[in-house]
Order: sequence, then C-alpha cells, then structure tokens
Amino acid sequence: QVQLVESGGGLVQAGGSLRLSCAASGSISSIGAMGWYRQAPGKQRELVALITSGGSTNYADSVKGRFTISRDNAKNTVYLQMNSLKPEDTAVYYCNVWILFSSYWGQGTQVTVSS
Repeated sequence: QVQLVESGGGLVQAGGSLRLSCAASGSISSIGAMGWYRQAPGKQRELVALITSGGSTNYADSVKGRFTISRDNAKNTVYLQMNSLKPEDTAVYYCNVWILFSSYWGQGTQVTVSS
C-alpha cells in the first residue's frame, strides 16, 4: 500500500505565499510523475502542475509564473510553492503520484485566499 500525506495548506491573504508538501510512503518501488490538482466548490478537479521523474514540468496557464513544482526523490516528496496567491486559487489541493502503473491521491489540503 502507498500513503500520501499532504501538508502546508491554510488561509492566506491575496498576494501571499504558501508551500504545499506531499510525502509518499509504503510499498514504493519507483515513483514516476508527481503532480498537484485542485478542486474549487462546484468545479471539476483540474491539473495545477506536474513534474516527471526526469524533472520536466508542466503548469496550468492560470498559475504559470506564480507557482513552482519540485520534487525530492530521496524523500519521495513533491512540493508546490505558491506565490502571488489570488482569491481564485482557493480550492482543495490534491497531490497525485504515479508508481509503476497505478495512480495514488492524497487526502487533500484546503487553500483559502482572502481578498
């Protein structure tokens, strides 16, 4: 079994910053792509940022230039540095990890940006 534990969410004013972390543990052989998704009330879950095992990254247009995804392979951890936060970034953020051919999700962490 694989467990993903997220941390770092919270309440922040517009223009502020937060850093999310997601640590994977359990039966881990080789981690592939790692990513962050978010879901706002009444909306579908959407991709925020993705990082491959080789370090290539991809971002949603709405967060480019503000968010940075990174990973520490020694710690099986993925991070999301969020700067210049906007009220429209308010959502539950989920990490997602691919291990072999299976996809795993974190429990979600709330990010609320006040105006």
